[in-house]
Amino acid sequence: MIALSMRPMGQEWGTMTFASTLYLCPILDILLEDIPAPWQPELRLGLQEAIINAVKHGNGLDPNKKVQIRFSVVEQQYWWIISDEGGGFRPPQGGKSSEEYLPDMSSECGRGLCLLYEIFDHVYWNSNGTELRLGKSLRKPPFSTSNLLREFRHSLEILTS
Repeated sequence: MIALSMRPMGQEWGTMTFASTLYLCPILDILLEDIPAPWQPELRLGLQEAIINAVKHGNGLDPNKKVQIRFSVVEQQYWWIISDEGGGFRPPQGGKSSEEYLPDMSSECGRGLCLLYEIFDHVYWNSNGTELRLGKSLRKPPFSTSNLLREFRHSLEILTS
């Protein structure tokens, strides 16, 4: 079940709360409905990664635990705050390039942080790692699939050299 509180007149934030699930299509559709079409694939990928992290790593796929997403748009600046009920994790320290978040080549997972830092302009965690704040300005052109592939190839070259 998804509990949705849209932005009332005069308020800038909407809220969505749902039980931990990996069935995210309807949730992502709601979060992206006001996003211009050229931006939707990029932001869908980033939001999906962030929500999966909250559900899987934060809440341990426990359907009794909830994920809350607050969302806002002011002019061309979009914000999402994703909170889970897990034990948290140690957030990465700022100042790294997105490539520094890539795991070694033999790892089957761990590329999510790199994706978040590539897709969003702002990526912040609270001190205990249970709340992620993502920001995106739509003033810049969207990150194209070909650019994303080029960035990953470049990252792979760095890791293998």
